[in-house]
Amino acid sequence: MISAPGPLGETSHARGEPDGTESDVPEQQPPATWQPPGAEAPAPNIARVYDYLLGGKDNFPSDRELGRRIEEMLPEVHLGVRAQRAVLRRVVRHLVAEAGLRQLVDIGSGLPTADNVHQIAQSAAPETRVVYVDNDPIVLSHARALLADNQRTVVVEGDLRKPAELLADPGLRAHIDFEQPVGLLLCGILHYVLDEEEPARLLRELVDALPSGSYVFVHHLLAAGDDPEAAAAEAVLRQGVGRAQFRSLEQVAAFLDGLELVDPGVVTVSEWRPEADTPALSDNPVLRLAAAAVARKP
Repeated sequence: MISAPGPLGETSHARGEPDGTESDVPEQQPPATWQPPGAEAPAPNIARVYDYLLGGKDNFPSDRELGRRIEEMLPEVHLGVRAQRAVLRRVVRHLVAEAGLRQLVDIGSGLPTADNVHQIAQSAAPETRVVYVDNDPIVLSHARALLADNQRTVVVEGDLRKPAELLADPGLRAHIDFEQPVGLLLCGILHYVLDEEEPARLLRELVDALPSGSYVFVHHLLAAGDDPEAAAAEAVLRQGVGRAQFRSLEQVAAFLDGLELVDPGVVTVSEWRPEADTPALSDNPVLRLAAAAVARKP
């Protein structure tokens, strides 16, 4: 993942999943106990704020304070966070169970909690290999401890803004066979790369390293445009996520130029292969603020 300045101080992301339905507000858990002994209380971090909003326990007082401020301004934030988590789950199932992939690289993975990428993928095909990539020291330490017994899942340090270094990582190269198709997961990370940092070029460098038959998944925050209800929700989200660039559907689609879009194309998260319990796009304006797309490399 990338570290970015802004209201959060440092920025990473997390994708935990609480028990219960996607429409329930999660019950908050006891505070985190995995902070290294003697360490100072950290500044708020979007990975841990996400964990708080999902009802997790891997967060600190500063994260909970910011999370509560977001909740006060935008109570529907839980719906948006869970929608992101749900579309990731649907995508991973598609890539493994339908597309037949057995290798996944999740960049900006955040904190592992429950029902994560490796659990979803390996429940469909136990032999699936997963690499989680992040650059937050606390995320890396916690993830490695939790995944120590899973031989098909590894955690490596890497930064999306440095694709050559990321691709050269010995742990990644040892775990992933780049002669075979790979699923590249970019869930909730590209919007942290500003235009001046050339996100399209960074993504192209990653895609160029993938063999034919590989897939790319992008989840990205959307600009509200002329939608006044969504614009109000966007204004609150901007305060919470810190440095981020909300883009249009057309701009998100441009990231995948040259690839074959998987049906239904570049759409809002609620519209990407919804299930029976997927909230409808009309349920809340916050659901109109994120896009999802999967594309195949010819």
